[in-house]
Amino acid sequence: MSALVTLGEAMAVLATDRPGPLAAGTPLRLGFAGAEATVAIGVSRLGHEASWTGRVGADSAGRMILDGLRGEGVDVTRARVDDTAPTGLMLRERRTPDHTRVTYYRHGLAGSRLAPQDLDPERIGAARILHVTGITPALGAGPRAAVRRAVDIAHAAGVTVSLDLNYRARLWTRQEAAAELADLVARADIVFAGPDEATLIVPEAEPIAMARALITSGPREAVLKLGARGALAATHDGEAVQDIVPVTPVDPIGAGDAFVAGYLAGHLDGAPLPGRLRLAATCGAFAVAAPGDWEGLPRRTELDLLHGEDIVR
Repeated sequence: MSALVTLGEAMAVLATDRPGPLAAGTPLRLGFAGAEATVAIGVSRLGHEASWTGRVGADSAGRMILDGLRGEGVDVTRARVDDTAPTGLMLRERRTPDHTRVTYYRHGLAGSRLAPQDLDPERIGAARILHVTGITPALGAGPRAAVRRAVDIAHAAGVTVSLDLNYRARLWTRQEAAAELADLVARADIVFAGPDEATLIVPEAEPIAMARALITSGPREAVLKLGARGALAATHDGEAVQDIVPVTPVDPIGAGDAFVAGYLAGHLDGAPLPGRLRLAATCGAFAVAAPGDWEGLPRRTELDLLHGEDIVR
């Protein structure tokens, strides 16, 4: 059985390779993405078994996603091929060197049709961590029910529940998100958020104060991702702060999910809080140093690369 089980949406991605508007003749790079899928890949690359549950269409894009996840060692035996809806699509436009614009085609498509019956209770109950995000319940009633059901199963089995708030303003209002995510936060063991996302649950304050407030809502650990300022975490046993690992950024997309993957892999390693944060920051640095959501995620043997010489011979 997998050490980490996750569920959610995965989409095909068409991304421009150079700055400028999307126009006829613009070169595009084909890939796939999904917050939960990225976490599963990151955990797998760091040596732990991971499983992803979701729906893709019976099309070339769906096959690409499943083949890609299998190739990364992620168990997709509970993924469902939906022959009544195509795989979702994301267009990623690097409008200027510093600004990326993303357009989603997902409503009514395969990923948004995830349902409780797609889950494997035995697989969830045997895992060490169930990871969910705030994206999936925002996709509709079926995905929302699936997340709730997965958390119920994990709770009954004593499985650690990890939640990344991952608020998406295009999917639901802050009021809708706050109502749903407050319940999930109360039932989670580990919560990840950016400062703005954290204000869905707790009053705005200094990041460490928000982290402390989050753990009074139910979780054992609250981790705040602070972008260029690094990250911090609060638990009932202590707190820790982590600076960023400096790299030359190439693509900021996927850094947050890479950070979560590193933190959860550290949990599975049995690392102390500072070690979990350090591994998370390292994974985030690798992610932003390469194009794509997950392509730059490190393997265990590469973790010291960013702290060594510029050229390894």
